[in-house]
Amino acid sequence: MTRPPARCNACQVRRVAWVRPRVDFCYECLPGGPFTPPACRKCATADRYFSEGLCDRCHPGAPLHLGTCRDCLAWGVYRAHNWRCWSCRWWHTHYPLGDCQYCGRHTHVGEARACRLCFTQARSVQEPGRAVDLPGANRYGQQLFLANMRFGRPRTPRLRPEGRRSRPTPTGFRPLAWRQESLFWMDPDPVVVRERAFDADSDLIRHCSAVVRDHAARHGRSRRQTNDVIRSLRLLQVLQDTPGAKIRATDVAQLPRYDGNITSTLDVVAAADMLIDDRISHVERYFAAKTAHLPEPMKAQLEIWLEIMLDGSSTAPRQRSRDPQTARIHIMGIAGIIEAWADAGHQSLAEITPEQVRAALPPSGSRRNWAEYGLRSLFKVLKARKLIFTNPTRGMPITAVNATVPLPLDTVAVRHALDSADPAVALAVALVAFHALTAQQLTGLQLTDIVDGRLHLDGRDIPLAGPVRIRLGAWLDHRNRTWPASINPHLFVGRVSAPRLVPIGKQFPWKGTGLRPQALREDRILAEIHATGGDIRRICDLFGITVGTAMRYAGTLGHPDLAHRTEQHPSNDLDRYPSRTVD
Repeated sequence: MTRPPARCNACQVRRVAWVRPRVDFCYECLPGGPFTPPACRKCATADRYFSEGLCDRCHPGAPLHLGTCRDCLAWGVYRAHNWRCWSCRWWHTHYPLGDCQYCGRHTHVGEARACRLCFTQARSVQEPGRAVDLPGANRYGQQLFLANMRFGRPRTPRLRPEGRRSRPTPTGFRPLAWRQESLFWMDPDPVVVRERAFDADSDLIRHCSAVVRDHAARHGRSRRQTNDVIRSLRLLQVLQDTPGAKIRATDVAQLPRYDGNITSTLDVVAAADMLIDDRISHVERYFAAKTAHLPEPMKAQLEIWLEIMLDGSSTAPRQRSRDPQTARIHIMGIAGIIEAWADAGHQSLAEITPEQVRAALPPSGSRRNWAEYGLRSLFKVLKARKLIFTNPTRGMPITAVNATVPLPLDTVAVRHALDSADPAVALAVALVAFHALTAQQLTGLQLTDIVDGRLHLDGRDIPLAGPVRIRLGAWLDHRNRTWPASINPHLFVGRVSAPRLVPIGKQFPWKGTGLRPQALREDRILAEIHATGGDIRRICDLFGITVGTAMRYAGTLGHPDLAHRTEQHPSNDLDRYPSRTVD
């Protein structure tokens, strides 16, 4: 293959004007220039000059010069793509080098020990309903073809012998009941792992591959996602210390360094009943970082408290599990105080007195409130488990936190979000702006929660507003076009959650809106409290909030800056909403 000419010494962007006789400058950088490059002497193109009188398509060393694929010999690939078509680029990263069993060429061969040229030839003459016949199709040579072309093949389902089930039959694979632990750990070489993964094959991979295809068919996953999971399984087979044993979730989490997939692989391995979930939660990692330098007796007491906080207790005194975010806030409030006690020489929390607790609390604000709740929870659990003699926080009052005043949002920003070109953004903003849904309720909404234009949520029957119905129809049309095979029951889905059954992330779809769902919800309730003149009962029934919460909004009725809110908020005037459907 002709090598491309050198770059211009002056600009280092364009190629030299010509090679023989040698010139080190392009036409624009030639001394005495710039000069206008001539037209191509082969195709007469005037504005695509490359070098030696030829354009960037006619010159053999140009990046847009057409040639044949180095693997499948198809015509129509560019030098810029390393002389490979799109399909061979995928084969190059997923299959190893070897000798083709049918044509004898040394190239990348697939699972059937055939190169892509022989495999494409066999697929081109494949009869509908019959398997690919590689020996018969390549007996007398191959028919070359054009690169990067999509050929429509018949989609007739393959014939199945009578009496067999349509789904893949079980492979009979049973994971090993034992595991060989590692004596020491050494990070594998990513290049060696990828090379070995090309040829990796075992009963585990064959068992999981059948699950992968069945899982992909049921969840509407693409072929690319299916191939990524199969490739990740091969990487896991290479990384396993005990081949044939169940797969740890922490091993799957190491796949990105070897170009593997985490989420889809975890779903498939769990569906195959081959997963050992040994992942550590975010709260446990945060707790370990905060308690790493504490004395062992104090650390053991804190671990018992955290276990009861996260998992609850079924033995007397019984306790329900708490939300992990609650445990994190408690840890945040007490970590600095306990560390100060440890630095002062205390080895156990049984040594702490009420005077030391009061002296360690922050002077005021939310930090003091977090510390008070955290210490009360900690010492209450330790006293119930008889790990301390007395509870030093008993009878200690909780400092009240200054209540915030709900403020209205900019009406222009809300209308702009309602008119968003993204149908998910428009629907999410409409549901919160009209019906004051919380972010948690929004992500947990399912398709079956909306029937005949009415939203059934937490025992309430909410008739949807007209603008919300318009945006709901636009979103459902978009969802059906984008993910037609998705079986996710949730109303909102995205690229990651569509082929699964999990809800969408908390940040969806608020990232690009500049709005927070909590602020938008407060804005809606604030507008309603001003529109009704402070009808607490109506506010509680309409939005499903408590009397105490409603009183927080009712306290803004006498605020002079909010007196005009009734006239400006769009939720009090439904006719001001645009009624067009968002594409």
